[in-house]
Amino acid sequence: MNNVAVIGLGNIASRHRRNLRVLFPDAKIYAVSASGRVPTENISDCDKLFASIDELILENVQLAIIASPAPFHTHHAIPFIKAYIPVLIEKPVTSTLEEAKELQQIAEKYSTPIAVGYCLRYLSSAQAMKELIEAQQIGTLSYVNIEIGQYLPDWRPNKDYRNCVSANSKLGGGALLELSHEIDYVQWLLGPLHLQHAILQCSEQLSLEVEDNVNILATTSNNTIVNIHLDFLQRKAYRYCRFVGTSGSLEWDLIKNEIIFTTKNQVTTLYSDPEWDKNNMYLEMLLDFIEKINGKKNQSITLSESIETIEFIENIKKTYPPIITSK
Repeated sequence: MNNVAVIGLGNIASRHRRNLRVLFPDAKIYAVSASGRVPTENISDCDKLFASIDELILENVQLAIIASPAPFHTHHAIPFIKAYIPVLIEKPVTSTLEEAKELQQIAEKYSTPIAVGYCLRYLSSAQAMKELIEAQQIGTLSYVNIEIGQYLPDWRPNKDYRNCVSANSKLGGGALLELSHEIDYVQWLLGPLHLQHAILQCSEQLSLEVEDNVNILATTSNNTIVNIHLDFLQRKAYRYCRFVGTSGSLEWDLIKNEIIFTTKNQVTTLYSDPEWDKNNMYLEMLLDFIEKINGKKNQSITLSESIETIEFIENIKKTYPPIITSK
């Protein structure tokens, strides 16, 4: 890779530029702000800041990462796709199903390599969970409980949380889109989800215009019950998943990067690597996408898979509008 680009200047864009510098130390790294503005401050790990994507494409870019807010993803990705420049699009792939289908139509026409940035699949314990589920470690699966919660004001302590993307509906905020990793990985592990019920709340605690507390009840094609809880409210970060089957249970702590197997008489740690560097998820995701670009075997998250996630989320939003709660 000689010339690579990242669209957007936020936290995730900074991480991608930093990782591109590590993977391709001799490459030129270019950037464009999501809004098109030209900032006066210094941009880390950036050799040149362009005013527009059209200008950037003229630099013979060989890889582009779309790390702008979700409502801009389709608009930002299409010029690269039409120029046959491989594109990695940050999650969620878009903020609406209509945008996702537009992107899919363009992608099918041009056959440009595309992947979507659900990096959690590259967590080392996630790979171990995939193998355990496929090997039926716990026998026939009965139900799954998934929970993630983290206090939104703590996400970016140096910024007012009310002004961040996560809190802004026009920028693709809300727990469903921001925490869609959980919806992605459970469909990766178990197949498509079928929505049964959902409750979305906008609590007074954070005074947001988007849902900050979500509970979803779904089933799989094998009638496994799946409960998913997402929130911006828990003061201590929590990310946990429990698979219960006829032979025992698998308890997956995504923060500790640990999997525990429990039966009637025994508790066994099947996987534990708490010191594993979480940034490796992003590095491995990029390297895997390079494999896809080169026509080699890969596990890159496809556009079709990501559209399934957006379709599931949009179904929830249309069927179960948020409830405004009061103290």
